[in-house]
Amino acid sequence: MIRVVLCDDEALVRAGLRMLLDGETDVDVVGEADDTASAVRAVRALDPDVVLMDVRMPGGGGLAAAAELAAAGSTARVLVLTTFDDDAVVDAALRARVAGFLLKTSPPEQLLDAVRRIAAGGGQLDPAVVPRVIARYAEAPAPSARAEELSRLTPRETDVLREVGRGLSNAEVAAALHLGETTVKTHLGRVLDKLGLRDRARAIVFAHESGLLGDR
Repeated sequence: MIRVVLCDDEALVRAGLRMLLDGETDVDVVGEADDTASAVRAVRALDPDVVLMDVRMPGGGGLAAAAELAAAGSTARVLVLTTFDDDAVVDAALRARVAGFLLKTSPPEQLLDAVRRIAAGGGQLDPAVVPRVIARYAEAPAPSARAEELSRLTPRETDVLREVGRGLSNAEVAAALHLGETTVKTHLGRVLDKLGLRDRARAIVFAHESGLLGDR
């Protein structure tokens, strides 16, 4: 039996997923969560095989939850399920080393196949994003180019970017660096401005591409 936890801030989405999954004889939905903190708690308490994780949830988002669980040694495998067909979101999910990425427009049979594949130790990437992922991989700047851009940041801005790259929320970054949350927001804003990045997701991708996180 494949044990699944559903993490999405929309109750109707969770209800639809539960209905689909509970109709399968080899899948058991053992829990639900509607924000980042409750997702982490549910996975830790229930120890599922697969977590269906939305990207954008209150409290930092699904990728922050995935990063926290991975850092804590969770064996649950995360399948991102999102409406956001955005290159930065795809990149951030892959950099977070989730087991799979699917759009919510995927047909039900594709989702069921992905759950089974991931539970068995495999991976799944939505066919709609595969060509773009391959193209971006081929065009990605060398780490040395990113390193030059990193030199524009102050040491504290670099610290903030590193923690954001790990998937931490502003509150978690503040706790890790012993800063106020407002200060973290200010530093992150300066990082985005100096590096010409549009949003937090692109900052996460940049942190990984630059080698800032090492092998983590």
